[in-house]
This record gives sequence, structure tokens and C-alpha cells, in this order.
Amino acid sequence: MKLNKLATALTAVALAAGAIAAAQAATNETIVTVVKVTGINWFNRMDEGVKEFGKANPNITVYQTGPGRADAAQQLKIIEDLIAKKVTAIAVVPYDPPTLEPALKKAMDRGIKVVTHEADNAKNTQVDIEAFDNTAYGAGLNERLAKCMGQQGKWAVLVGSLGSRSQVQWADGGIGNAKAKYSKMDLVEPKLETNNDGERAYQVAKEVLRKHPDLTGFQGSSSLDVIGIGRAVEEAGKVGKICVYGTGLPTEAAKFLESGAINGIAFWDPKLAGLAMNKVAQMLVEGKEVQNGADLGITGYNKVTVSKGPGKGVIVRGTGWVDVDKTNYKQYNF
Repeated sequence: MKLNKLATALTAVALAAGAIAAAQAATNETIVTVVKVTGINWFNRMDEGVKEFGKANPNITVYQTGPGRADAAQQLKIIEDLIAKKVTAIAVVPYDPPTLEPALKKAMDRGIKVVTHEADNAKNTQVDIEAFDNTAYGAGLNERLAKCMGQQGKWAVLVGSLGSRSQVQWADGGIGNAKAKYSKMDLVEPKLETNNDGERAYQVAKEVLRKHPDLTGFQGSSSLDVIGIGRAVEEAGKVGKICVYGTGLPTEAAKFLESGAINGIAFWDPKLAGLAMNKVAQMLVEGKEVQNGADLGITGYNKVTVSKGPGKGVIVRGTGWVDVDKTNYKQYNF
């Protein structure tokens, strides 16, 4: 009789252990961040945020991936592979948002949570996270450029990709600002594409300077645009004669900020954006929603604004934009 009771007890323990193991397996989550391109400083910095989220949540598998070069088709293939692997959530910075729409819809149809960044035109996302209002950001860059140019003269705009929603919005924000306020600013080259490549930006800037030797201003969008522009301005011996503003990273732009080939940059911290995307993805997995005015516990996302997106999802906007120039860029070590 005692043996039967012992056997029953052991069986109960085994069943309980099995139930616990099953529950643990059922809550095994994988959140994957997919960036536009790997190997550049901007997304290396974002990866720091992804890893920090992983350290704070050891029960969740998290990692960052992306194509080796900025290519919409390659990014699409990565998304398709993740869907096949049945990951829990995908946080993506789309190179060309419309290209990913069918795949992101497929992901959501299969129960995968989807978060996007820099894609407030994305329809197949549950939450798109923006660090700020994109039009206002572009206008802010243009205000600084206009002041440097004395509110007059020829200027040009570069974008990493015409398919990159946020970059086009920044460009349009700057163009719209100048058109509305500075009639003597003459936009001679609107939205020249650089493929998110510093070498390409350099070649494009050189061609602009060749065509318009009296140009006095550049506004860049990709973080590598200002690097290419600065290099072209230095090479042409026009430091101090051409004003250059755009999105950039302090460590990358440092050399040209010091020489004066770049007058100023603006940015948001990609690390914090990576943290925010993963935090929101986890909230979705837990069945939670981001409420208007919510504090995500991340600098720049302490009082977010939530609005309806173009699809069934929402757009969450923070206040994470930073302006720097030669006088204060050293405060930021990335």
C-alpha cells in the first residue's frame, strides 16, 4: 500500500514538473528587431538598446538582424524567414514600408506581434513608434540652415531613400518650411537619393557642387548624407561658404563638425528607439496597449502621444530629438 502511495506521489510530482516545463515552453518568447542595414553606426547603436532590453528580460530571446546592404528585397526575405520560424514579435525599421506590407500582414494573421519604427505610413503594423513629429523635425533642421544661410541663396536636399517614409517627411518638412517663410531661399535640387550610403552621398554632393558652384546650403536626411556632404565641401575648399545641416551621429560627424564642413546635426538615440520598440512589442505580447500620455520608462518616451495610424494600428510619438553643433556634440558618446 505504501508503495502505491509513493508511486502516486512520484507520478504527481512528475506531472507537476511536466506542467511547469510546458508552461515555461509556452511562454518562451522571441522578439526580433529587423533594421534597414547592418554594419553602420546608427544600427550598431540600436543593437545596444536591443541587447539592453534582453539583459533586463532574460526570459525573452531577443536579437537584431538585417540585410548587409540597404535593400528592400533582402529585408523582405528576412521578414519572411522570421514568419516561417514563428517568432513571437517582429520590430522592424522598414527600408521601404510598402514593400513589407504583405509580409507584415501575413505575420499578424499568424499571431505574430508587429511593431514598426520610422514608418507612420505602414498599414500592417500594430504600433508604429516615432521619436518625434517628422515634419516638425525637418522644419527644425531647415530653421537652423536658414539662419546659417542668412535666409537666402541656393540649397539642396538629400535623402537616403525615396522609399524611406521618415526621411521624405523630414525633407518635405524642411522644403515646406523654407517655402512658407524664406522666399529668397532657392531650392535647386530637391530630394536627391543617396541609398543610405556615405560614398554615394559624397558623389551626389560633388555633382551638386559642380552643377551649382554658387550653392550655399545642404540639408541631409540619412545619417550618412552629412558625412558625404561634409567630405565634398572640404574637398571643394568651401568650408565656411556652404551651410550643412542634417540627421547624423555625433561620433561620425565629429571630424566635420570640428572642421566646419558640417555646421550642425540632429538625431534621436537609436539605442533608446531599440529599447522602445522591444518594450512595446512585449506589451503587445502581454495583451497591453500603449495609452496616450503613457510613460514607457525610456528617455524621450516619457509622455508619448498616441494617434490612429493608416491601418488598424496606432502611431506612438515621443519627444526624443536632439540638436547639436561643434559646441556640444561631445556630450554624446555615440
